[in-house]
Amino acid sequence: MAITIKDVAKLSNVAPSTVSRVIANNPRISEKTKIKVRAAMDELGYHPNFIARSLANQSTRVLGLVLPNSTDVFFQNPFFPTVLRGLSDGANERHYALQINTGNTDEEIFDGVVQMVQGGRVDGVILLYSRIEDKVLNYLRERNFPFVVIGKPFKDVEQITYVDNDNYKATKEATSYLLSLGHKQIGFIGGDLNFVVTVERLLGFEKALGEAGLQSNDDYIIHSQFLREGGQEAIGKLINLEEPPTALVVADDLIALGVLNTLLEMNISVPEDMSIISFNNVLFTELSHPPLTSVDINIFEIGYQAAKSMIQLLENPNEPVKRIIVDHEIIKRCSCSESTKKYL
Repeated sequence: MAITIKDVAKLSNVAPSTVSRVIANNPRISEKTKIKVRAAMDELGYHPNFIARSLANQSTRVLGLVLPNSTDVFFQNPFFPTVLRGLSDGANERHYALQINTGNTDEEIFDGVVQMVQGGRVDGVILLYSRIEDKVLNYLRERNFPFVVIGKPFKDVEQITYVDNDNYKATKEATSYLLSLGHKQIGFIGGDLNFVVTVERLLGFEKALGEAGLQSNDDYIIHSQFLREGGQEAIGKLINLEEPPTALVVADDLIALGVLNTLLEMNISVPEDMSIISFNNVLFTELSHPPLTSVDINIFEIGYQAAKSMIQLLENPNEPVKRIIVDHEIIKRCSCSESTKKYL
């Protein structure tokens, strides 16, 4: 005979409605009551039927995740598995599941989102990127469908809940660090300019140079995919300049790994001949040769806060719009050193 909520309520000496609230992790229920009810559930071997609960509430308890339009980037770049762990932890806390939507083209992604939304497959959507022009975001806003963005929206910032770092400030600090080491010829390798994060980081880079009385050199600024191959192509162009930079700000650790590998093949030493600071502080930054100085943007926390914000919006439609800025920190390792170049 199946164990029911009433059985759990009887054993824990509470009302069935209290058991339901404990299952939903309602904050109005005390921790003492939650512990007592969960102990009764464990003792009886009771497992909530979330499918039945979802049907009754007209809710799927599923969050849709929309990835960038390159599956190569998703599977190769450690940023995405890490942010996915944070999203998963945030969703699991409130008994939500995740459904991933991606594709090889913008049109495939858009069609997938339409199917998720109009098919009633998800309660809300989390965009794992922020673009300058985004058909998906416009579609969600037109339908008044709940969504959260990872990354600062390009427009209508005050009307959209988002989770991000202060990318402008972080890149300004990273560039200032290289300037403090005596570098004046500093290059910037960024990602796709259609992504807001790239624009924000480029602006921070240029601001730091300007405050140091230096002008950014257009030849020193290159944009590429967030892949190792992007770094290989970019550093190839920079090294072939008549006067290459002595230091680089690189927008992503995977790009920086491509830069390191290429410089090693060319017998150019890091940091003696070229200093490098990158972003994300993923695991291989400690294992690369040399270990990379990197800006830790707390990727896991970004994902966790995005899921938490999405669920709060779903459970309280009157939840105010939020701007959540996750802290960053420069993790100094061995890829940066003082400039040995003498400037006139």
